[in-house]
Amino acid sequence: MTTAGQVIRCKAAVAWESGKPLSIEDVEVAPPQKDEVRIKILFTSLCHTDVYFWDAKGQDPLFPRILGHEAGGIVESVGEGVTDLQPGDHVLPIFTGECKECRHCLSEESNMCDLLRINTDRGTMIHDGKSRFSINGKPIYHFLGTSTFSEYTVVHVGQVAKINPSAPLDKVCVLSCGISTGFGATVNVAKPKKGQSVAVFGLGAVGLAAAEGARVSGASRIIGVDLNPNRFEEAKKFGVTEFVNPKDHNKPVQEVIAEMTGGGVDRSVECTGSIQAMISAFECVHDGWGVAVLVGVPNKDDAFKTHPMNLLNERTLKGTFFGNYKPRSDIPAVVEQYMNNELELDKFITHSIPFSEINKAFEYMLRGEGLRCMIRMDA
Repeated sequence: MTTAGQVIRCKAAVAWESGKPLSIEDVEVAPPQKDEVRIKILFTSLCHTDVYFWDAKGQDPLFPRILGHEAGGIVESVGEGVTDLQPGDHVLPIFTGECKECRHCLSEESNMCDLLRINTDRGTMIHDGKSRFSINGKPIYHFLGTSTFSEYTVVHVGQVAKINPSAPLDKVCVLSCGISTGFGATVNVAKPKKGQSVAVFGLGAVGLAAAEGARVSGASRIIGVDLNPNRFEEAKKFGVTEFVNPKDHNKPVQEVIAEMTGGGVDRSVECTGSIQAMISAFECVHDGWGVAVLVGVPNKDDAFKTHPMNLLNERTLKGTFFGNYKPRSDIPAVVEQYMNNELELDKFITHSIPFSEINKAFEYMLRGEGLRCMIRMDA
């Protein structure tokens, strides 16, 4: 029996208003339209970005909405014009896209697609400006074009990475957002050489993925910087060799790191979004060759100051988005790195819960417990 071309009724966790627990509802999911695919989600995990928009602080709230953007699933059906995916394909839906046609997609240097780059305000599909989700005929808004807190979702084909069908979706789904962001920031942008030192600011899932990138690159010292000392023990599993808590020192942390390393680290990766951490991450790299990479997302009106001599003395400051990976072209190869044991993922997944208990994942994250909580859709 095929469901292609038909409305599917399934369960989804709906955010009705900001900061209120999600509610499991029966939703209707319309068939995919032009350049869209409908995906059966098998596993999804919670990322800090979901919590940020659920809490609706600092942006225009859009409700009711189906959140979720870190996930793995199987293509159920495809819309008109979709040629590179077919039903049964194993896929990761991704919050940013790759149309393969714009100037960014045609450039080897960019992953910031003009058509499909992240858009947190849009609650509908690009094709017709309508939602594919509804309850009793009333539309429920999409989130980041993915909305993975639903047993079925509809996603633009440019936001879908087709992966090795033998890869375990309950592990590799974390590559669809945070882990690729941190890992890629190190291996694709900071690019530490074997034996170099790396400082990582912020030891949440993204920061630990950046540390994992430094470990895989053969860094000799990986210095973790965090205000929460409870994170230090866990971080050892990700290759972090030394820890600095800025609260333990009465001078700027960049000076502490410079003293520890004979003038500064070779590379730094900032994964907090705090302006102070950004300044410290830049100023703690060694003159002559040091590279600092910013990953964390700042508040809307933030700005930071540093003396221009820090740049003139041959330090480099870079930014990155989604680890500089192109979603469709590059993410399948990161899955292969996991399959070849070149990158570890299991240690990022610290909790596992059935879909019916999805609000527990929010509680864990709000309490700062663990890294990634795996949500099993079939349970």
